[in-house]
Amino acid sequence: MIEEVTGVRKIRMLYLQLLYRCNFACGHCFHGERLKYADAYTAEQACNLMRLMQQQHDTEAVTLLGGEPFVYKDLAPVVRYAKHTLGQVVEICTNGYRIGPRLREIAPCIDLLRISLEGIGNTNDAIRRDGSYAAALESIALARGLGVRTGATLTVNRHNISEVVDLAYTLQALGVSQLKLHQLRPVGNAALHPELLVTDPADYSVLRDQLRSAPLRMEVVLDEDLSEDGALPCATPGPRDEIDRIESDPRGALTMSCKAVGKDSHAFWYDKDTDRIVHRPSAKDEVKLGIPDVVYSHA
Repeated sequence: MIEEVTGVRKIRMLYLQLLYRCNFACGHCFHGERLKYADAYTAEQACNLMRLMQQQHDTEAVTLLGGEPFVYKDLAPVVRYAKHTLGQVVEICTNGYRIGPRLREIAPCIDLLRISLEGIGNTNDAIRRDGSYAAALESIALARGLGVRTGATLTVNRHNISEVVDLAYTLQALGVSQLKLHQLRPVGNAALHPELLVTDPADYSVLRDQLRSAPLRMEVVLDEDLSEDGALPCATPGPRDEIDRIESDPRGALTMSCKAVGKDSHAFWYDKDTDRIVHRPSAKDEVKLGIPDVVYSHA
């Protein structure tokens, strides 16, 4: 259905939000009020969607996230199905809070454990949760001991933009292989916290210059948000037959552009009951609006 409507044949990675529920309530979370919702995939539904995406779009990797995936009771069977049955590259995006026992259980099936941080020490904890910075670093160290490759994700805001390089050095010392930086967009909880937004685009330029001049050995991937100036609309018919990712929320709504996540601009849904992808167009869906994809580059 996606190829029929958009021309997109190949989708490299499925971002699968297993549930909304989370043990954090971060001030910038794009889910907002949905963190309170009970929507979730069953293990069977999650496995069915991964299989369907592989069959229809040659999907080769899956990123499991939430909410918080480590509070999802069926995480282990889903991870094992993705790795052993489908042969997928498996990434998990987590807050890293007290995940030790479950991480040990599934470590052999994980290709990348990506832990979210929002700064150093108190800066992180003020946005996420008291004690979350120390817990995240402990989980990174544990993953390293288990032989699991680690990455980190940070959403750049006014309070942490000056700490990015120092955090990168800290993570590099712990063996983290990649730091991925996102621009904060005013959706979900972030819409209620405008004080977090970076309002001067020049601040991003300063950050990029700092990263380029820093003698970092780790990979730093930066969302430069250049889409408004001409990036291809990822869901518009014609321009491309391959995209990097598609994201499913716990209801089954599918989003093709990062810029549409959290905005209810879904043109496609995974129908859990019939195990198929359906097209549900609307005046504000990402195909009709031609919402552009996000542009990432290496610092």
